[in-house]
Amino acid sequence: MNTAFLALNLFSAISFLGFGVACLFAPSMRLEFTRYGLSQYRAMTGALQLAGATGLLLGIWQPSVGFAAALGLALQMAAGVGVRIRIRDTWLQCFPAGFYCIVNAGLAFLYGMVV
Repeated sequence: MNTAFLALNLFSAISFLGFGVACLFAPSMRLEFTRYGLSQYRAMTGALQLAGATGLLLGIWQPSVGFAAALGLALQMAAGVGVRIRIRDTWLQCFPAGFYCIVNAGLAFLYGMVV
């Protein structure tokens, strides 16, 4: 695993640790999920983000776990882009989910080359 791959992996893992905690506990995220019309999925989303972050960290030693985590996070962020498009958010509001979708799809691809 080269330095750039490791740095990207850690960047995504740390990001999703923060996103998962915020999703579970931040009042602003309660409001966002209500705005999305998906308030019933907020806790599950946060838990999956924490699981994905943990999987990315474990992937440093167990690439198959990293692959599954990166793929899962990429799919979750693709769904996030879809939700934001559905509720007619601006492209700027869609950008973070799209960015993390691409980052994690790239990580999944790279993990897939190792597995």
